[in-house]
Amino acid sequence: MKIFLDTANIEEIKEAVSWGIVRGVTTNPTLMNRAKADYATSIKEICEIVKGPVSAEVLAQDSEGMVKEAQKLSEIDKHVNVKIPISIEGLKAIKELSALGIKTNCTLIFSANQALLAASAGATYVSPFIGRLDDTGNDGMEVVADIVQILENYDFKTEVIAASIRHPMHVLEAAMLGADIATVPFAVLQKMVQHPLTDRGIKLFLEDAKKAGLKI
Repeated sequence: MKIFLDTANIEEIKEAVSWGIVRGVTTNPTLMNRAKADYATSIKEICEIVKGPVSAEVLAQDSEGMVKEAQKLSEIDKHVNVKIPISIEGLKAIKELSALGIKTNCTLIFSANQALLAASAGATYVSPFIGRLDDTGNDGMEVVADIVQILENYDFKTEVIAASIRHPMHVLEAAMLGADIATVPFAVLQKMVQHPLTDRGIKLFLEDAKKAGLKI
């Protein structure tokens, strides 16, 4: 499973990319607002750092407006794929953008039916929002499992991005279910590296090395 970073914070992206595990980035207007960044400038800078898929979201709600905005975003860098929210207008836009060769990430997916329609329209990625589903008392992972199974059944080329990740177990469960990608906040990525037994082991090794006078 590929790991994407869910942020618009340039410093977080630079740090995570230096670990050698980040293959792409997803952004949205909320993340851009938090980063206090100019949209186009920020997307271009992210693409230069990651050199992998970078999702940038449209703001228009009508298909014509979505297509125009998507074309502008796709011109920023070859790595840009355009986030389109699932809706009737969104499906129209995905169909047209697919025909134009512009990659799309259908976002705000909360059901397998929505993902099926997005894939049928030609979406490159579909992004089920696990955490938000869990917040409403639904099982976000069950939706991911259904989507993965449906897309495999009919050999869709659409990839599944497990989104709205809240903790490391979300990443693990998404990987076990066969999601192609998990887009992970930086804080969750940090937690994935950590384990108290690892910290304890390092401490003991260093103490023993000091006692033995070891040097390299």
